[in-house]
Amino acid sequence: MSDTPFGFGLPPEEPENGDEGKKKDPTEGGQSAGGPGSPFGFGPGAGGDNPFAAMFGSMNPNDLGAAFQQLGQMLSYEGGPVNWDMAKQIARQTVSQGAPDGSKDASVGPSERTAVDEALRLADLWLDGVTSLPSGSVSTVAWSRAEWVEASLPAWQQLVDPVAERVGLAMGDVLPEEMQAMAGPLIGMMRSMGGAMFGQQIGQAVGVLAGEVVGSTDIGLPLGPAGKAALLPLNVERFGKDLSVPQDEVRLYLALREAAHQRLFAHVPWLRSHLFGAVEAYARGIKVDTSKLEDVVGQFDPAQPEQLQDALQQGMFQPEDTPEQKASLARLETALALVEGWVDAVVHEAAKSRLTSSDALRETMRRRRASGGPAEQTFATLIGLQLRPRRLRDASRLWASLTDARGLEGRDALWAHPDMLPTAHDLDDPDGFVHHEQADFSELDKMLGEAAKGSSKPAAEDEPKPKPVEGGDDGGDEGTSEGKDGRDL
Repeated sequence: MSDTPFGFGLPPEEPENGDEGKKKDPTEGGQSAGGPGSPFGFGPGAGGDNPFAAMFGSMNPNDLGAAFQQLGQMLSYEGGPVNWDMAKQIARQTVSQGAPDGSKDASVGPSERTAVDEALRLADLWLDGVTSLPSGSVSTVAWSRAEWVEASLPAWQQLVDPVAERVGLAMGDVLPEEMQAMAGPLIGMMRSMGGAMFGQQIGQAVGVLAGEVVGSTDIGLPLGPAGKAALLPLNVERFGKDLSVPQDEVRLYLALREAAHQRLFAHVPWLRSHLFGAVEAYARGIKVDTSKLEDVVGQFDPAQPEQLQDALQQGMFQPEDTPEQKASLARLETALALVEGWVDAVVHEAAKSRLTSSDALRETMRRRRASGGPAEQTFATLIGLQLRPRRLRDASRLWASLTDARGLEGRDALWAHPDMLPTAHDLDDPDGFVHHEQADFSELDKMLGEAAKGSSKPAAEDEPKPKPVEGGDDGGDEGTSEGKDGRDL
């Protein structure tokens, strides 16, 4: 991650000694006013006639122009809970600075695009024999890190906005109710700053993650456009750098994972919204630590923006300890584990007889997904959520056992509806799930079909209405009861 807290440093294109910094005198305009602190707690000397002079009085004059420029960007923002324009700017700036290992982003050349396209197409051919789901890739693409940032930002917006919105509201709620009417402009300023805070922090996290990801589905969620299978050649090379594995095998193994994810998200139409909905449901149960936020707001000094970074890094968000929140988290973790477990099992089946290093590559990927990188950890701190499957190995074993017991069709048929998928309890007892008796819905379908035909026939005018105990209500109740049992199964 960049050491610059929230991007408050000088932009690369700005000179160290701008005209603003040379001409502004930080002691002008009321510093001598002194007096007690601002009623809103903005710095020790903010109660004078010119509070901004007090706020910036301790700053180096050379940095004052840049500080006003940054502050102006923060306060002029009037969009949603996150300043995504700023997030993209910071992400691209982070990418341009290079990864921690010193590697720099570069445009993808024709030979790299050809290699990625061939690997993804061959991967799709291999997957045809190990899953009943057809190809989900409409096109293939080789991305640079900057291109990955551009393509993934819409997905990040879906993930982050729900939490950021709660924080924006909380930043206004920390003021006493009787003061909120008087402090309308201040509340608006605080929310604008909150949007900038999130924008800069998310921008840094996404920029660092761009140096780590190898495709569009690395974190188990579809971050790229639907139907577009993607690899990042520079990061693919980094992934296999210390593995003593031929580069072609590394690329092909990662292409298998990308293509398998694409099949799942393309042909399980409810899965994408289910995963993002689970993240949003979890976010709704996150509460902001208002006491910590009050301390940060009350003591905030724009000359020391690192205070805001420290508050976010320490975590202002705590999941509510309620049954609903625990259930939401369990659903999300299980869903992520099932997606990654299915991909792991399917890719292993396709690669084990074709790639000599498939076992080593599989273990490397499992460890990578289990530990997460620094950017994933930053994201977890920011919204209080770990986007990695804690039970990947359990889920992979369960899908492999299902393949042996039910075949490809029977295994993949479980993706037809979320209620048919294994639960967290099933991951504890995979044999019980794999070998339990499957429900037979043929009789229920027959009864529902007959009921539908009967209801479409108009009743004779002279035909008496059936009594409740003699008519179709019993059959309807029975059908409803069986339907519930079937769905529970």
